[in-house]
Amino acid sequence: MKTSPDIVIIGSGMGGACVAYGLAATGANILILEQGHQLPPHAKNRDARAIFQQGFFRTQERWYDSKGEPFGPGNYYYHGGNTKFYGAVLMRYRAEDFDGVEHLEGTAPPWPFRYDELEPWYQRAEELFKVRGSLGVDATEPRHSGVYPYGAVPDEPAIAELRSRLKAVGLNPSSLPLGIDIDAWLAGGKTPWDAFPDARSGKMDAETCALLPALVHDNVRIESGAEVLRLIPGPDGRTIAAVEYRQADAIKRVSAGTIVLAAGAVRSAKILLASAENGLANRSGAVGRHFMNHNLTALLAYDRRFHNDSVYQKTFGLNDFYLRSDAGEAPLGHVQLFGRVSAPVMKGMARWAPEWLLDLWSHHSADLLLMSEDLPDLDSRVTLDGDQLVLHWKRSNIKAHDLLRRKMMELLKATGFSFTLSRPFDRNTTSHQCGTIRIGDDPVRAPLDANCRSFDHPNLYVTDASCLVTSAAVNPSLTVAALALRAAAHIGKSL
Repeated sequence: MKTSPDIVIIGSGMGGACVAYGLAATGANILILEQGHQLPPHAKNRDARAIFQQGFFRTQERWYDSKGEPFGPGNYYYHGGNTKFYGAVLMRYRAEDFDGVEHLEGTAPPWPFRYDELEPWYQRAEELFKVRGSLGVDATEPRHSGVYPYGAVPDEPAIAELRSRLKAVGLNPSSLPLGIDIDAWLAGGKTPWDAFPDARSGKMDAETCALLPALVHDNVRIESGAEVLRLIPGPDGRTIAAVEYRQADAIKRVSAGTIVLAAGAVRSAKILLASAENGLANRSGAVGRHFMNHNLTALLAYDRRFHNDSVYQKTFGLNDFYLRSDAGEAPLGHVQLFGRVSAPVMKGMARWAPEWLLDLWSHHSADLLLMSEDLPDLDSRVTLDGDQLVLHWKRSNIKAHDLLRRKMMELLKATGFSFTLSRPFDRNTTSHQCGTIRIGDDPVRAPLDANCRSFDHPNLYVTDASCLVTSAAVNPSLTVAALALRAAAHIGKSL
């Protein structure tokens, strides 16, 4: 490879890996800069105590909240980024999410294009990530131009019983679209995959499905342990001339004709803010703003007659209240099963309780994740205080989320679950972070155009969850993949 690549991609998570995959066959000289390293096979990868109680894989990095209090973010730095630990739910935004949605306490704005523009790229992303799913059950499912590549992951017996109970009270559970080869995963250990790291053992993550296939091409390479610090504009101020990064205590620079920023919604914003006095690519003043992270609550329901002997559990979800509730209320959100919450997992959330007691509970509980949209707000933002990253998360749409929680508690009680515990997720879980460098059709209001290209710097693209206009109320991974594949096609036309 020549010294100066044609394209530098910053980050190898969902956005960066999919761009690399989309451009690999063009023959362009591509360099990927990744802060982390490849996740090796390790006994800790399937050790719930190491993951949930000891925080074995968590970064020692610290961010700060609005009060100056430090906290540990839920970010991971490996080849494949946060997808190495994700729940592998690869769900499309609903078509209505692109149109603008009225909520109880605000409005989710429309996108610069509608669902049909992104649909072909959703289809390609589902094929790339070998998604397991089924169509025709979920009434909110948008139009598909094709079918899922594989059939849905089957329910285990206890989960099939839970699905039947929910149907009996009028709900419509549907199989989650999942990026998991269940047989390959279970061959490596009888554990869930949700929040468990994958060393290329069955989870369809960004490394397995996009990065490794891209690296097969001689024109694509990756440098690990490369933490990007800032982008350096050219003399004309219209282009990005170089990328500055730290690697093994040395400060290095690399130039390229095209720069793709995909370091994660918070880290990408930090890089742009650190690159100029008022932030690079920031004519709109929106870089770092509109931070969203979903309202998430864990809901654990207990019924002594229910015997939960499942291993992975996470196979179906509910969208009955996604667009509106049965009483004609505003949208409330999405519900899906957690990966199996065993006693060692639960101990990470309830350290005061002995594991034997938690084990008794877990064998008679159903574990659900409630997810409601977090609305974009100018004052919910990322800023810098010197070298410190400050996250001012202004949460929104809480009333709808609380209604969803209460509604699900009532419905679970009607199915025989006599007791429920709920716990909202806090600032330490930023795995659905998005919106800080959003796309739009007006450079006065948005840093990026509809192709994820900077209005201010035509050779700069941002393809991670930063570019999302709204958070919707489903897992963002597939939408990021679709947008990144679409951006790669746009970049490829200019090569």
